Amino acid sequence: MNDAAILPGHLVSDALLDREFEERLAEASTLAFRVAYGVLRRREDAEDVAQEAAVRAYRSFASLRNRDRFRGWLVRIAWRLALDRRRSDQRREARESAAWDEPSPSRTAEDLAAARQTQERVFRALDALPESLRIVVVLAAIEGHGMREVATLLGLPEGTVKSRLHDARRRLLETLR
Repeated sequence: MNDAAILPGHLVSDALLDREFEERLAEASTLAFRVAYGVLRRREDAEDVAQEAAVRAYRSFASLRNRDRFRGWLVRIAWRLALDRRRSDQRREARESAAWDEPSPSRTAEDLAAARQTQERVFRALDALPESLRIVVVLAAIEGHGMREVATLLGLPEGTVKSRLHDARRRLLETLR
């Protein structure tokens, strides 16, 4: 006798949903980790982010309309979580270093304020980019991955990565002018 014959209908559908999630996660989890690692550059942090992405994906899996797009969906979750983690870490490090560091005599308060304003403008411009362009910029221009590596990480053709990076740079230049 099979399990379906002795389980109520909603438990059968829950079990099938769980099995489908596990299969899709097995196919996509490595890419989610690699994207997180590309942003964070620390294995432990990337593992945490990939695991959190899997948990969030599991919670929302039943409502995912097109399950064939699970891989990209999981990668986007991991990417966003990794960016959030990196920003949080950067803010914490800035607070900690500000508490311990003496201001450099060669840089004036005006220099520091101008540098901070420029950095904020760049981050705002980067945040304003569409997600498909922003992830390519983060991985290629900020994290230093090559075109082929970015294409592999995102599961895209190399030409698509190149054109997205070109488009993103053009838009950033227009925004920052």
